[in-house]
Amino acid sequence: MRGPLLRRSATILLIWLAVTAPMAVLVWGVAPRLMAPGDPMPGLVFWAMIVIGMAWQMVLALIVLRLEGVPFRWADLRRRLWLTTPVWRATGRPFVAAFLLVPAFVAIGFFGDDAVTRWFEATDVGQQLADAVPGFAFIEGLATPQARGRWDILALAVVSCLFNYGLGEALLFHGVLLPRMERAWGRWAWLGNGLLFSAYHVHKFWLMPGLVISSLCYSLPAQVFRSNWLAIVIHGLEGVVLLVAVFLIVR
Repeated sequence: MRGPLLRRSATILLIWLAVTAPMAVLVWGVAPRLMAPGDPMPGLVFWAMIVIGMAWQMVLALIVLRLEGVPFRWADLRRRLWLTTPVWRATGRPFVAAFLLVPAFVAIGFFGDDAVTRWFEATDVGQQLADAVPGFAFIEGLATPQARGRWDILALAVVSCLFNYGLGEALLFHGVLLPRMERAWGRWAWLGNGLLFSAYHVHKFWLMPGLVISSLCYSLPAQVFRSNWLAIVIHGLEGVVLLVAVFLIVR
């Protein structure tokens, strides 16, 4: 029993490493080298590298599904990726009312992240990490007069949301990995998924402790009700806020 568990766990960690390491190289190795001297918005290059990193997650997810032998038919993908109606596990019957829990998980994720982040920033380690973050890594840096009329920034935001909340992070971590984790770790898969998802955010390393709360708010309901639509909706709502903010800045 221990042998299969170790192999499954090792595979999960290798998949995690296969997306985390490239993201670190792209944002902290490649991005600074591509930034032109005097660029008023170097954060766009940083953001573009994040998008490329998330696009790679989609490619890796498809590779993993192919290696598993999952047919690329919607019916088969729905079952494998848990893109099905929430169910009450005790009976196996559809439980659409699970979506009523979305506001609660959004609130817990938002306020929980904020509380943990504030606590971490007050520690010596948190302060040192925050001081080490270059200015271009903060998305707030794009809220400048130079962004006015730059509709390409909005286009980048749209593509970013596509891979963040759908075809990249959501597909790999919640669609591909969470069901795998359940087979390996049983009822505690949501915990492992949340921890690995937060630890993957090397492009936001100074926020990692806070991200644990929201990450768990994606994986827990998805596993409990066996539906990744819950994770997609809870996670994706922040994308709506992002798009509105970018639109207002550009406009």
